[in-house]
Amino acid sequence: MPKADAMSYRSPDAVNLQLALEWLTHLVSGYLSVHFGKATSFKAQSLEFCSEDSPLELFIKSQDPTMEEFALVMIALAPHLRPGFFNTVISGFLPEGGDLPEFGGVKGTDHRAILPTGETARFILAGHDLGRSIEVQWLLSSEHWLARKKILWLDPVRAGEPMMSGRLCIDPELVEWVTLGSIGRPRFSMEFPAQAIETEMTWDDLVLHPSTMHQIHEIENWIKHNDTVLEEWGMKTKLKRGYRALFYGPPGTGKTLTATLLGKYTGKDVFRIDLSRVVSKYIGETEKNLSTLFEKAEYKDWVLFFDEADALFGKRTDIRDAHDRYANQEVSYLLQRIEGYHGLVILATNKRSNMDDAFVRRFQAIIHFPMPRPEERCRIWQSAFPSQVEIAPDIDWQQVAARYELAGAGIMNVTHYLALEVLADGSRHLDLKRLEAAILREYVKEGKVV
Repeated sequence: MPKADAMSYRSPDAVNLQLALEWLTHLVSGYLSVHFGKATSFKAQSLEFCSEDSPLELFIKSQDPTMEEFALVMIALAPHLRPGFFNTVISGFLPEGGDLPEFGGVKGTDHRAILPTGETARFILAGHDLGRSIEVQWLLSSEHWLARKKILWLDPVRAGEPMMSGRLCIDPELVEWVTLGSIGRPRFSMEFPAQAIETEMTWDDLVLHPSTMHQIHEIENWIKHNDTVLEEWGMKTKLKRGYRALFYGPPGTGKTLTATLLGKYTGKDVFRIDLSRVVSKYIGETEKNLSTLFEKAEYKDWVLFFDEADALFGKRTDIRDAHDRYANQEVSYLLQRIEGYHGLVILATNKRSNMDDAFVRRFQAIIHFPMPRPEERCRIWQSAFPSQVEIAPDIDWQQVAARYELAGAGIMNVTHYLALEVLADGSRHLDLKRLEAAILREYVKEGKVV
C-alpha cells in the first residue's frame, strides 16, 4: 500500500469500536467502583452504534449475543484495539500502583500490558457473586456457542491451576474483520497445512466426458441451492448440511481444475490440503492436525480439496500391532470430521480401488475422470495454442488426437514447451515434425513406451 493511502486509511468500524470501548470502560469502571466501595451498586448502560452495517454491528445481528456474551467478546478484543486498556482503567482506582489479584490477567511473551483471563471476565461480570460467577464460567465453557464456533475460548492451564486463570482468547479472524472490514486468507503453515488455489481458466477451457461434466454441474447446483432446500424448504432436520465427493481418474485429467472452477463460479474459496503436512508418524498428531484444519474451515463455507487422498483415506488394515490400531483410528476420526463439515469436501485419487469402502459409502457423488477420448483431445489441441503461433497446414488435430493418447495436463505441457521454443527461435511457426518431437518428449517424461 502506498504511504499516502496507508496514512489516509480509516477502519470502516472505527467509530463503533470507539463506542464499544467506551461502553466497556463504563462497565469495568462500574464494577471496580463497587469493589473499592465507591458505589453500592452498578447498572450497565445500553450500547448504541452509529452504523447498522459495520462489521461489529453485523456480528451482533448474526450471532445475537446477550449483554454478558458481548461483554466477553469486548473484554477479549480490547487489548487488540488499545494495548493498555485494562492498565489504564485500573490505574484510575490505584493511582499509586498496587496489585489486584481478583482482577486476574496475565502478561504475554511480547505484550507488556494486562491480557484478560477468565478471572478478569468473572470479576467484571460477577464480582463476588458466586452464582453469577458460575454463570460466567458456563459462558466460557467448551460447550457454549462462543467456544464451539471458535469465537472465544480459554487457554488451557497447567494441571492443578484454576481453569478460569487461562488467558481469554478471541478468534484472530474476528479481530481482523471488525478492524479492517475483511478477512484475509490464512497463510500456509504447520498450523494450517492448506493452500488456496485459483485459476484464470473458465468452464469452456475444461474438456471432460459429457457424463463427468453432468455430475460436476450437479455439485454446482448443490452449492448454489442447498441452503434454500435446508432453510426455506425446511429440510435441515432430514438432510445433512455437508457434501462429499470423490474424484478418481488418471493424473492430468482435470480433477484439481474442476475443484478450482467449482469454487470460482460459486464464490467459494478452495483450499488444497497438503497431506504430507497432515499425516504424522507420532501418535495423535495426525488427528490434531486435522482438527486444527477443520476448526479453521468451519463456518467459512470453503471447499476442501484433498489431492492424492488415498495416502490418508486409503483402506484400513487388519490390526496386527499398535501402529495399525492407531492408523485405523486416524481414518475413523477423519471420516467423522468430514461427515460433520458443513461445506463441500472433495477427495481425489488416481484409483477408486485405493479408497476404503467405509468412505465410499458416505460420498454423495463418485465421479470418474477418464482419459480424454480422441474427440475430446482434439478439442483441447484446437484451443491450446495462442493466436500468435502459426500452425502449419500439415498439422491435422484430429489425426494428432487419434494417434497420441495424452491427458489434458500433458497436452498443455507440450503446448507450453512449444510456445517457448517458437518464441525463442523467433519463428513463431509450428510444424508437424516439431510437434511430434515435443509429444514424444512428453511421452518419455511420463514413462510411456514410444
